[in-house]
Order: sequence, then C-alpha cells, then structure tokens
Amino acid sequence: MLLELHVKNLALIDSAHVEFGEGLNILTGETGAGKSIIIGSVNMALGQKAPKEMIRQGADSAYIELVFSADSEAVRAALEEIGAEPEEDGTVIISRKITPQRSTSRINDRTVTAAGLRKVTSLLLDIHGQHEHQSLLNRARHLEILDEFGGTEAASLKEKVAGAYRAFRELEGELSRFSGDEDQRKREADFLAYEVQEIENAALVPGEEEQLENAYRRMSNSRKITENIGKAADLTEETGFPEALACVEEVIGYDEGLSGIRDMLYDLDSLAEDLRRALGSYLEEQAFDEEEFRETAERLDLIRGLEGKYGKTVGDVLEALEEKRERLSLLAHFDEIREKTERKCREAEKQLSALCGELTELRKKTAAELTEKIREKLLDLNFLDARFEMRFEELPHYTALGKDAAEFMMSANPGEPVRPLGTAASGGELSRVMLAIKTVLAETDDIPTLIFDEIDAGISGRTAQKVSEQLGIIAGRHQVICITHLPQIAAMADRHFEIRKETDGTRTVTSIRELSADETAGELARLLGGAEITEAVLKNAQEMKALADREKAANRG
Repeated sequence: MLLELHVKNLALIDSAHVEFGEGLNILTGETGAGKSIIIGSVNMALGQKAPKEMIRQGADSAYIELVFSADSEAVRAALEEIGAEPEEDGTVIISRKITPQRSTSRINDRTVTAAGLRKVTSLLLDIHGQHEHQSLLNRARHLEILDEFGGTEAASLKEKVAGAYRAFRELEGELSRFSGDEDQRKREADFLAYEVQEIENAALVPGEEEQLENAYRRMSNSRKITENIGKAADLTEETGFPEALACVEEVIGYDEGLSGIRDMLYDLDSLAEDLRRALGSYLEEQAFDEEEFRETAERLDLIRGLEGKYGKTVGDVLEALEEKRERLSLLAHFDEIREKTERKCREAEKQLSALCGELTELRKKTAAELTEKIREKLLDLNFLDARFEMRFEELPHYTALGKDAAEFMMSANPGEPVRPLGTAASGGELSRVMLAIKTVLAETDDIPTLIFDEIDAGISGRTAQKVSEQLGIIAGRHQVICITHLPQIAAMADRHFEIRKETDGTRTVTSIRELSADETAGELARLLGGAEITEAVLKNAQEMKALADREKAANRG
C-alpha cells in the first residue's frame, strides 16, 4: 500500500508530507484549496506529463516521492525486470524530479523509463480520476474491463490469439509476393539472375575493402613516404651516440658514478641502431609496383560500384545477394511454393479462427458473471431497478484481440429498454457505474491501493450514502484514498486529511494534515453546514461519524 507522499515546490505546495494508512483515507478541503494538486502530484510521480509551469515560483525544481510497502512476488519480478533492486522489507520508493529542462523518474534510486515505471506502478496503484468514467463512452474500454475481469484465463487465451494472429498476418504477407503473370515473372527472374551473377563474379570478401583502401592510400603516396622515411634514416645516422659512449668509456675508470650515464648511452645507441635497421628495411620494401597499384584501384572501383547499386557496405551487398537468390529460387518453384504457402495460410487462419471462437465463448461466459455482479453493485449504489448487460458483435476481420466488438448496455430506470451507456446514463450515473465496476474488479485483483478523485460528482443525499457504504466495503480489502466534498463519504474515513490554502498577503501555500477525532467532526460539520457551524450541525456531524463507524464495523465483520 501507499505509505507516504512527499511533495516539494509543486504549484502552491511549498513542502508537504502525508502518511497514509490502511482502509479509507479521506481528503477534504475548501474549493480551490489544492485538492487536485495532491492527486496531480501522484499522477506525475507515476509518469503523467509534468509541465515546467508546475514548479513553484522561485524554485529551481519540484520533487515528488511515493513510498509503498509491496512485498509481493509480482512486484519483485517487475523490479528485477527493469533493473531496480527490490528492498528486503518490500519498500518501493518512486520519485520524480522536475526541472525546467527535463524530468527524471527513479525507482529505489534507479533511473527508469516511462514504460518501466508503468510496469511497476500498475501493480501498486489504480487511480480513478475525475473524468475517467468518460472512458466508458469508448466501447474498446468495455472489452478491456471484461478481459481484466477474466483474469489469467482470459490473458492466456488472448496471448494465444495474438500469437496466432501474427503468424497468420505474416503468411498473408508472404502470399503477397506471389503476384504478376508468367511473362512478368520471367522478366524478373532474368534480371535477378543477371544481378546474382554480377555479385557472385565479384567474389566479395568481408573486410576486403578496408585492406584495399589502406593499400591504395599507401601506394598512391609512396613517393612522399619514401622521401620522408629516407630523411628520417639519414637523421638517425647523425645521432653521435657511439662517439659519446666512447668518450664516457675512456674516463669511467676515474669515476664509477659515470656508470649510470654509460648505461643510458649504451641503451640509446642500441635503440638507434635498431631504428636505423627498421627504417632501412621499410625503404627496401617500398618498391612501387605499377601493376599492383592499377589492380588495387580497379578492385576498389568494382566494390564501390556494387555498393552503389546494392548497398552501402560489402555486408549489405552480400545480404542483397542472399535475398536475390531466395527470390530467384521462389520464382523457379513458383507454383509449388505458392501452393505450400496458401496451405499454411489456410491452416493458420483455421487455428486463429478456433482460438477466436474460444475467446468469444469465454468472454460471453465471463460477461454474464461480470454484468450480474455490476448490476448488484448498481442496486447497492441506489439505482432503483438497473439492468446491465453486454452486447457482442462479430467483427468482419481478425485482430490481435480476436473478432469481438463488445459494449455495455444499461437501463437505469424501470420500464426503459437497455441502451448503450452513452445514452442510458448521465454524467453522475456514469460515475456510479464506474465505481460499481471498480468495486467488482477490486474483489478479484491484487492491486493494493485504489485512488478515487471526486467519485461523488453529481450525487447527493441517499445516493451519496450508498456510495459511501461501497467505498467502506472496498476499503475493507484494499487501501483506498479518496478526495470528496460530501460529508456522507467523508464520515466513512479511517483516516481524515484536511487540505488547506493559506496566504500571508505575498505568498500562497497549500498544506495537508491529518485530523484528530474532534477535528474530523468539525470538518464534517463544515461540509454539512457551510460557513456557520452551529451546535446542531456539529451534533449532526458527530452522529453521522458514529453511524458510519457502525456501518464499517458491520460490513467488515
């Protein structure tokens, strides 16, 4: 679960530190206090775009840190896959530093990519943002939800379908090579045969070009090389090391301290002699061969000509040769290979069709269970007589996800026919539908932390109470963090945090702190009564909190 949130120099936040706990963590505050900044900071830590304008004015950078406790095999495997060392106690620290130039994400002090970040965070936390329920208007999202509910069985079958689809499409691509009439194929074969022979006759050798270029450069500059090496040889003859050595030898008997100088002169004389021999040997080998020079130049011209036609390097030319040989072989056995490929393609399509059928059957079976569970949750969320179904259509073509197009259908009121969600539910109703879906999925998934950002949009009264009860039930199995402005939902909190915006006339700062039991009653009274908190409102708030605590105790056993 999410243990801590640290935010520094982000928007109106100077510095904030929050310690979350198990169960339902509620965040409330006045409109404009900065509640969205708190959830926004979590989203940014998880990889969402972080505009440089979010850096607090006057600061060089912003910093966000999330500390999770997640000692599970799945999380450890994901960490190891991206090269981040898992902590022994299961702690996962995700941080993001935002500067005007760039932002950097780290997991356990290891810099990670956005993809690596998502791989880990998808196992730790699920965020329902203010507008996520609008995703229900996209039919593709419905199929994702269904497959998510289908769990490992659906995931395994989808993987098989995706593999069969790739194999089928690859064979379809191969079949596209079998085009053109017989005359056209004959012309192509003749031209390919010419190209193959041209490359084969060159007898190219990898690395040969570099050797030829070195030899050509040496021979084309042989005169300059010979002149300079000859001068170097003459200069070594003038070193005078032998004479200097003889002079020291003549007087060394008078001073043994000269032995070190004698040894150095001896070494220099020997080295100079070796150098003279090496220069002389090199000059003897520098005889210029006009024929060899001409052959080298012609060979280089041939290789570069082939590279101009078939590739940038000798390796590219040899690769092109293999491709042309393969195509030539195909043309030579055109009908036989085409029939074989067509047979393979039919078999691949048959296998793909069977797997798609299995996936459709599984989805329809899963959909019946999922929609019934969602319908039950909708009744709990104060829909009077909701009907919830899933309609399937078969696509006219295969996809990597199968051949299904599926859509949730709903009737929100008695006597109304089921219709697509976009026409059957209002914005507030869609929010409750998404909560029902999240509740059902939360019963089957292993994601420890759920965040709801204003799940209460567009609801009040009895409906708000029902939403509150559902959040309390979810919080019995998962850590839930919820931003709300409704007292019915806030009363269900296991831990209550207040977000406040304060100003001294020159600077505005958003802060967050956990409320005590008495302070919680006061905050509930504010949500209930607005600006003026009377004794009656405060008493009502205390009763609401006590009722919520009894409801939690009953639901969580």
